[in-house]
Amino acid sequence: MSGTITAPRSVESMQQDFRDPSLEGRRWFAEGFGTFLLVLVAAGGPVVGAASGGNLSPTAEVVAPGLMVMAVILFMGATSGAHLNPAVSIAFAARGDFPWRRVPGYVLAQLAGALVAATILAGLFGRIGDLGGTAPGAGFTDTQALVIEILLTVGLVSTILGTASRAQSVGPLAAIAVGGYIALAGLWAAPVSGASMNPVRSLGPALVMDNLGHAWLYVVGPIVGGLIAVGIAYVLRGPGGDEPAIAAAQGRLPEILRDSKKRSGDSP
Repeated sequence: MSGTITAPRSVESMQQDFRDPSLEGRRWFAEGFGTFLLVLVAAGGPVVGAASGGNLSPTAEVVAPGLMVMAVILFMGATSGAHLNPAVSIAFAARGDFPWRRVPGYVLAQLAGALVAATILAGLFGRIGDLGGTAPGAGFTDTQALVIEILLTVGLVSTILGTASRAQSVGPLAAIAVGGYIALAGLWAAPVSGASMNPVRSLGPALVMDNLGHAWLYVVGPIVGGLIAVGIAYVLRGPGGDEPAIAAAQGRLPEILRDSKKRSGDSP
């Protein structure tokens, strides 16, 4: 490597920036707000469909969350990494792109956002449409739903890790890849399991409805699928921890704030 390209120093600098505890509240807010928007759309689709007498098509219900994730990644991914999903936070940590000690805070923020969204939906429309909760579809078993959730999440997290690596760093186009995958998964697999791929997306409505009968499927499935995707990423590209992956997982909040101070004249 040349003397002017110092990727290890850049990675070390990014890790040092991320350790600043004063910025954690902003990241938690971003994760909570982003997950709130996701669950508002993902759970809100079935709720509005039921409230409108079926005027919202099943296709719209599964495509809308993908479009929302795309928008959230684009508008706040640089702040927190826009995980919006405990399975993604755990996968990034297992891959070496995100500190394990930050995972609990992210997961709690995500769960809080999901609970607020589900509570608002219940307050606006009542507890109809199962409040957008996920469960195995009619004629499908728990085992089938669990395996589908694992497989869908393998694909989702593989897409996230792949577009966030040095080997395939595609910048804003990653939002299109991730959002498109979520829509694609829902289009073919929603009748089996609801195509959740996200523990808090399922837990938010389940907790508000006090109906946790199938909740374990949507916690175990996505987490197992995410960890399998980490193993696949290792086989494909070796260990993680490169600069684009860390930037994608942790965001660039310190850099953004420094640039903002410079523009306002607060920094030399």
